[in-house]
Amino acid sequence: MTVGGVIVSGGRTSRGDRADGGRGWRLTSAHTAAVAAGVVLLALGVLAGRPDVALVGVPGLLAAAWGRSTRPGGAGAPRDEDGDPHGTLHEPEGTAAPGELTATLRLTTPPNAADVVHLRISAAGHRTTEVALAARPRSEQAQPVRDVPLRLSSVRTGPQETFEIDVRGSLHAVWEQEPTQVGGTRRLVLPAAGPLGRLPLPRRLRGLTGPHSARRLGDGAELRDIHPFTPGDRLRRIDWRTTARRSPDLDTLYVRRTYATAEATAMLVVDSRDDVGPDLRTWRGYGTLRVDEPTSLDLARHAAASVARALVEAGDRVGMEDLARRRRPLPPASGRRHLRRVLHGLALAHPTQRASVHRVRPPQVPADAIVYLFSTVLDDEPLHLVRTWRAKGHPVVLVDTLPDVHRATASHLRIAWRIARMEREDRLAALAGEGVPVVRWAGSERDRAAVRFEALARAAERHVPGRTGAP
Repeated sequence: MTVGGVIVSGGRTSRGDRADGGRGWRLTSAHTAAVAAGVVLLALGVLAGRPDVALVGVPGLLAAAWGRSTRPGGAGAPRDEDGDPHGTLHEPEGTAAPGELTATLRLTTPPNAADVVHLRISAAGHRTTEVALAARPRSEQAQPVRDVPLRLSSVRTGPQETFEIDVRGSLHAVWEQEPTQVGGTRRLVLPAAGPLGRLPLPRRLRGLTGPHSARRLGDGAELRDIHPFTPGDRLRRIDWRTTARRSPDLDTLYVRRTYATAEATAMLVVDSRDDVGPDLRTWRGYGTLRVDEPTSLDLARHAAASVARALVEAGDRVGMEDLARRRRPLPPASGRRHLRRVLHGLALAHPTQRASVHRVRPPQVPADAIVYLFSTVLDDEPLHLVRTWRAKGHPVVLVDTLPDVHRATASHLRIAWRIARMEREDRLAALAGEGVPVVRWAGSERDRAAVRFEALARAAERHVPGRTGAP
């Protein structure tokens, strides 16, 4: 957690309860200690006949008496909440970019209200930070306003908790204010998209135009063959050189036939039924996940965002389905605005109470579409989905999003993870034996994912000449 940078926007404030009839001020422990020390020294000096000892306690008593008389706003003066130091947390509107969350704490310190403002800043997964700031000079007529920029670093995506701040004013180290709680809202952090090259595509392409060459005849740039002219062929496609060579008398005209261009359709299926981190102790739902270690759902969001951007930039259509939510899927479309909708849907993907309910049937996939399944493969549900889609003729690419698990210290956790790991390896081996490509997206293997996708795309080209296809 860092205090730095400046961003001002809209936000909300919640104030703490007042313990002194709306004034919210109390004497500090320093004042009590000064009074106690002065009384003790004065009593010892009188009893022992030591005036020098008694005089040592007099300054502490005088300082305590003077500080008590300088109550914020004056003795008996009525005050309201706006007359005390308070803060308002301002956060940027909309979604946030991954890696960093920013906000601005606006402190308002009226004249004669406080000389020091204490802040206690906390956030989920971060250490609590305490800051003491000097208030503005009390000679100012207008209410001094001070902006304290805040920055929070995290690799997590999706809904994230932001800052919780306690504001407390102090005057002459004698009076201290009851803490005022300033709370932030939940922020939605969109996943970042990494660079990818070519990706596996479905065997059949749809549409009358697009960036890829289909297997049917039509307008395109890739030559299919030279064929005699037939009714319906366009005159501009006549190949006069071939006609002159094969039919010098121009008895037969020859035309150049090409492959039609089309676009691919892909469905991104995110298995958000569970969200596990590298620490096995947090898999039971207890404990706090670290903000510097991505979870399986963070990896799934990042992988799906990378695949979606690569497909959209190539001119293909992309849709999205969330296995944990029983809602209508995001239909396939293309364009930058649709990519923004896909990223927003990925950020909203999270486990729900109904996530453990078994689906009666797999999500519906458009015809001639390839399926990218992002899952940890910790149960048999992904196998059921993959086999059903492949039985209907849809090619499937499984992206493994389980993070690198840390070695457990407890023996029962090591045994449980060993059993779960062997079951998971059996599922992955079964999918690989059925011809389903598996791409690992965790740790150092994430950097090699683009190479793996490129190899799958090239392998498909060897099986389907003339166009890019899927394995």
